[in-house]
Amino acid sequence: MIEYTPFWETIKKKNISTYKLIKKYSVRSSTIHRIRHNEPLSTVTIDLLCEILDCNVEDILVFRK
Repeated sequence: MIEYTPFWETIKKKNISTYKLIKKYSVRSSTIHRIRHNEPLSTVTIDLLCEILDCNVEDILVFRK
C-alpha cells in the first residue's frame, strides 16, 4: 500500500502549508484530500508535487506491504 506520510514531513520541513499549495501553486484541494486519506494519485500529480516541493518521490510517498 502506498502511504503519503513523508509528504507531511516534507511540507513541514519546507515550510509550505496545504493552503499555500492550493492558493499559490494551484494544487487541487481534492489532491490534498486524496493524500490525507492515502488514496491513489496519478504519476503526473506526483511529478507536479516533486517539482513544487523540489524533492524526490520518496519524500512524498512510501510503499508498505
